[in-house]
Amino acid sequence: MKTGVLFIHGFTGGPFEVRPLVNFLKMKTNWQLAIPTLTGHGITLNLEKGSAASWLMEAELALKRLQKEVDRVIVVGFSMGGLIAMYLGLRYKIDKLVLLSAAARYISPRILLKEMRIMLAKPLMKKYPPNTFYHLYEYKLAHTPLRAVFEFLRIVSIVKPYYGLIKTPVCIVQGEKDGIVPFTTAEHLLKKLGSEKKEFIKSPVGKHHICYSDDCDNWFNEVLRFMRED
Repeated sequence: MKTGVLFIHGFTGGPFEVRPLVNFLKMKTNWQLAIPTLTGHGITLNLEKGSAASWLMEAELALKRLQKEVDRVIVVGFSMGGLIAMYLGLRYKIDKLVLLSAAARYISPRILLKEMRIMLAKPLMKKYPPNTFYHLYEYKLAHTPLRAVFEFLRIVSIVKPYYGLIKTPVCIVQGEKDGIVPFTTAEHLLKKLGSEKKEFIKSPVGKHHICYSDDCDNWFNEVLRFMRED
């Protein structure tokens, strides 16, 4: 049975946000991995383009392409991508959902700004290679129009009423040090989602960009076990 994994990145982000997990699965499996870039996102932001409708549609098209090529599909969504993953779970037969720092609760721009400043102040080059998301923070702040923020919030409002209708087996991963999506968000989703099979993986040291947490190798293995289980 051939497995495919669709990764959906976050608001103002791109595939780099989930790259460590993508690389881990490349090493450990022979699965087919799809990592689309939503309109206006990626290394060069142009968020005057794109909308909630276009981002949802692009995710749907990527899912349909993958479904044609594999027997089972797992959808991994990071931050806003977690909301889009849940949207896909409402509309399509998906084998499993993995929600990373899923942004189901309102994100405070003030907290986001503070988190970014802390990141920028740290000597990151020792641990992170050049061109990781940390180098994009100042750029993001200058290139995120208010209209795009409202499009993100539209996705939140589209999915929120239907958590209980999502029946797909789900694994939620949340960092306890996340300054952008409160830890209680993951606990809320765990309670509200209609799935019979739910797993909750807590990262004691994880911040919002959970795939770059110091303990990511531990929970990567837990997520892979969840993905492989019948």
